[in-house]
Amino acid sequence: MALDTQTLNSLGFAKSPADTRVVVAMSGGVDSSVVAAMLAEEGYDVVGVTLQLYDHGAALAKKGACCAGVDIHDARRVAEQMGFPHYVLDYENIFKDAVIDEFAESYLGGATPVPCIRCNERVKFKDLLETAKDLDADCMATGHYIQRMDGETGPELHSAADANRDQSYFLFSTTPEQLSYLRFPLGHLKSKAETRALAAKYGLSVADKPDSQDICFVPDGNYASVIEKLRPGAAEPGEIVHADGRKLGTHKGVIHYTIGQRRGLGIGGLDEPLYVVKLDVDAKQVVVGPKEMLATRVIPVREINWLGDEPFTSRDEWHLKVKVRSTRPPRDAIIRPLSDTTAEVELLTPEEGVSPGQACVFYAPEGSRIFGGGWIWRGY
Repeated sequence: MALDTQTLNSLGFAKSPADTRVVVAMSGGVDSSVVAAMLAEEGYDVVGVTLQLYDHGAALAKKGACCAGVDIHDARRVAEQMGFPHYVLDYENIFKDAVIDEFAESYLGGATPVPCIRCNERVKFKDLLETAKDLDADCMATGHYIQRMDGETGPELHSAADANRDQSYFLFSTTPEQLSYLRFPLGHLKSKAETRALAAKYGLSVADKPDSQDICFVPDGNYASVIEKLRPGAAEPGEIVHADGRKLGTHKGVIHYTIGQRRGLGIGGLDEPLYVVKLDVDAKQVVVGPKEMLATRVIPVREINWLGDEPFTSRDEWHLKVKVRSTRPPRDAIIRPLSDTTAEVELLTPEEGVSPGQACVFYAPEGSRIFGGGWIWRGY
């Protein structure tokens, strides 16, 4: 018999908040702190958990990085203030194995990885989620800007109400099983100002704390220096060549370049503006060419996580929108399944700078629903 929705609490359970245990993944930032404070004030049995993802001593010096020493301290202060238990879990080895090592290997392979997606997929929504279940929690809540809505066949993933804060690109690999257990209490907010106003309302010390902008283990945005520390000697020099075969100069390592890059190539004095159009790791070559060479229409995608109501392979093609970079709007595309987890994506309007290692996320043609996505793995 279906439950009367009026009997459900704000997290969707047919019991009082006091009898509903929720683990809140706390990074120490304002978003997850507000989630924890909000749920604690509503009377839920809140347990805060912060992950230590890399060396605590080294982390203290890293400004603007999430899950660093100061962030652990900030999360603990919020828990003390709001009166709920808080735990710090050492996930350093898991994080290195599941995220950092692949990041390094992807870069060395000429790809442009997105480690934040892998962290959500392999650490937060896998190991931490299992820990939440071990703590007998009814669900796990995070500060992500995304929405979970109940659909006809189960929970659906939807973009955040605030398009400027939407994190759907980084959460496409959330599985239906994970989605049934997760909650995103901030997804309906219209602006970050609302979140900060809530933090001020609860008197949280992190109300004015700046957002972290970079990958947590690359706080200065210098990916190449991190790769060189992880893989000494990885930056082998080679040639910068034009797509027509001309040798234009030399470089200090393919890892210093990304597809679509124009600045900092060190090959001035040419009549035409040139862009990085290909990274040939085996030949140690950075291939450059005119802007039109960056235009891509067909993209091979693998490791697809499908969130549609029908099986992915139940149709020959899906007419959806896709996003190939986190900062770009979704564009019209035709997705042709090749298997349950692989597809060919045809962009109706070619995109520039499509790079292996980036995600290709699927969106409904109309509305806010996310249909999953996959990984771009090579260019034609």
